[in-house]
Order: sequence, then C-alpha cells, then structure tokens
Amino acid sequence: MNGVQIGLLTFSVMLGMMFFRVPIGVAMLFSGAGAYVYLTGSSFTPLLNFFKNLAYARLSNYDLVVIPLFLLMGQFATHGNLSRGLFRFITSCVGHRRGGVAMAAIGACGAFGAICGSSLATAATMGQVALPELRRLKYSGALATGALAAGGTLGIMIPPSIPLVIYAILVGESIGKLFMAAVIPGVIAMVGYMVVVKVMVTLNPSSGPAGPRVAWGPRFRSFVQVLPILLVFVIVVGGIYGGWTTPTEAAAIGAAAAGVIAVAGGMRMPGVISSVLGTAAGSAMILLVLLGADMLNTTLALTQMPAALATWVQGLGMPSLAIVFIVILIYLFLGCVMESMSMIMLTVPMFYPMIMGLDIMGMPQADKSIWFGIICLTVVEVGLIHPPVGMNVYLINRLAGDVPLMETFRGVVPFLISDGLRTVLLVTVPSLSLFLVHRFS
Repeated sequence: MNGVQIGLLTFSVMLGMMFFRVPIGVAMLFSGAGAYVYLTGSSFTPLLNFFKNLAYARLSNYDLVVIPLFLLMGQFATHGNLSRGLFRFITSCVGHRRGGVAMAAIGACGAFGAICGSSLATAATMGQVALPELRRLKYSGALATGALAAGGTLGIMIPPSIPLVIYAILVGESIGKLFMAAVIPGVIAMVGYMVVVKVMVTLNPSSGPAGPRVAWGPRFRSFVQVLPILLVFVIVVGGIYGGWTTPTEAAAIGAAAAGVIAVAGGMRMPGVISSVLGTAAGSAMILLVLLGADMLNTTLALTQMPAALATWVQGLGMPSLAIVFIVILIYLFLGCVMESMSMIMLTVPMFYPMIMGLDIMGMPQADKSIWFGIICLTVVEVGLIHPPVGMNVYLINRLAGDVPLMETFRGVVPFLISDGLRTVLLVTVPSLSLFLVHRFS
C-alpha cells in the first residue's frame, strides 16, 4: 500500500473504534501507533522511542496552561450559580415580550459563555436555570429546548473559547487575535438566534407567551448583581485585547475573580471541590486527546497524506471558495460522530496547509489563518445541535424530561438555518472576522 492508502486505512480504523465507543483520544492513539509501527518497519522500537518524548514535548508547552485555568473559571461560574443572576437580569429587560424569556435564555447563554468557554457546560447550566421558567410560562417544548440547545453553542462562540485555544496552539496563531476575531461572529450568532425566536413566536404566538413586566427598581437591582460578572469578562477579554496581560495571565485572573464571586454568592467547600475535580477531569480529557492527535498526525505526516491531499485539491482547478465549502461539509459530517475539540485536533493539521495554499479573495496568510480558525469554530458549533448526534440537543432534552427527542430536534431546525446563513456570511465576508483584529492590532 502507498502512503495515502495507509493514511485512509488508519483514519477508517479510528472511526471504527469510535463507532464501538472507544474514547476518541484512545482511538487516535492506538490507530496512529499501529500505522506508525507498520510504516517504520514492523518494530516497536521506533514507536517506543517516539512515545518517550511525545508526552513531554506536548505537555511542556506553556500555552497549554491556559486550558485548565479557563476550565476552572467555567467551573466556578457553573457551581457558583452565576448563571442565575444573568438570566434574571436579561429576563427583567425582555421577558415581558412574546418569546422574550427564550431570548433572555439565549442572551444569558452568550453572557455565561463569556466566562465559561464550554458549550456543554453552558447548555447544562442555563438549561437548569431557564427551563423551569419556560415551563411555568407554558412555552412549547420545541421552542424551549431548541432555543436552549442552540444558545448553549454560544459557550464556545463567545470568547474565551477552549476550541480556539486548541486551534491557536496547533497552528501557532495568537490566542488574543483569535479571541478578538470571534467577538463579532459570536454576537451575530446570538442576535441570529434571537431573530429566530422572534420569527417562531410571530408565526405561532402560543409557542412563546409573554411574561410579566418587571419594574425599573428590581431591574436595576438585578443589573447590580451581574456587574461583577461583567467585570470579569472586561478584565479577561479586555486585558488580552489591550495587551495588558497574556492569555495565561488573563485566565488566571479570571479564574481567581470567578472563584471569589462564586464564594461571595454562596458557593461553599463542596462546590470548590467539585470545581477543582471538574477542571482536573476536563483537562485530563483534553490532554489525552492532544496526545492521541499528536500520535495520529505524526503518522499521517509520515504517510504524506496531508501533503498529497493539498496537492490533489489544488490540482482540481476548483474555485477556492468551493473547496472551503467542501471542507465545511466534511466538518458537518464529522460532527455526526465527534465532539468539537476532537474534530479540531484531528482535522486542522490536515486542512490547514490546504487552506493556506489557496488564494481566497486575496487574503494575506496571517488573515487567512485567523479567518479559517473562526470558520472551524463556527462549523464545529453547528455539530453540537445537528442530527443525528447533537450533544447539546440530547443534554437539554434529558434535562427537560417530558419533551420527545424528535420535538427537540424539530425545535433546533430553525436555529440550524440561522447557522447556515451565518456560515455563508462569514465565509464570503471575511472582514466580519478580521475587523476587530485589524482595528486593535
């Protein structure tokens, strides 16, 4: 077999292992290791020599420190019930409108994502907070669960975002610039979801009844309660954008600030312990997937499959944007079987050289690198709610309990349409991702 055939077989073996529920990190590690042994002469000695340095070479990277720190910040936000104040404040502003509580849940997801960085954590936390209120007001099951599942994806769209950190580490890009580039697409996503809710309740008014109007006094008091949370976001993201702190320093400050706010808000030692254990488990999972991805990508590099893929694509003579949309379709397919960070770790080493070799609307290489990171993040986010997997959909449906799964999937369809339109917009108008980068760099 030639190198490309070995690469394709390795990839197929990995997907087969995942089908039988082998953890993604383990599947990448073992499939890559098996092909590595075959390529280096059916001897385990080269593999053992490679293993000897693999863990240290990856885990000694200082940039990786930002991952457990952002995870800890998200854990404090989750266990400290910071989401409840955000939801209460936004509901007090728009909850008296038809569909307003669903819009408030989406807005609170975006605000919570700004201090969390995880879609599943955002969906789980906001689901527990918002579902009782949506039920009390008799929102339809499709709208309530669909809005929360879609809103949860804002956890990785609004910076700080763990998948963007992983992308930055893989390609050697600036974490700060990627966070800056994600702001406008994240806001567009949040506004787009709110527009979807508005359209749905206009077509079917009974699906999203209006809640009671809140007086200005309670509204102001709820705003005062969320000020510390907003301050954390300003310090973390503003510090990175302004060049006052590195991403790692900003993550450390954010984690400490979120911990103080959570303790002041009532979190006690069990919550602190749960936050630390959750951070440890999440960090271990990510680092295991990183090691597996390193093993698999090293093997694929030996097969020359990424280089052959890039050469083949460039020889097709297709328009560059057509190739980009093909890559997006591949991401949507992989989203049926993989979660977001695993997708990025697996595919970026293959697709990134190919994209960087294309002439896409005359973009400089530096801009193209940032733009492609935002496209990856956007499409990976869609994978969290599109069938047949859609982990956010299953999570919210499980929290709801009494809503049929098919009704939840029907509820996310309008939000998927919004995602599709936004993806096309971001691909064809790169300035939406690059404006803030150019403005503040």
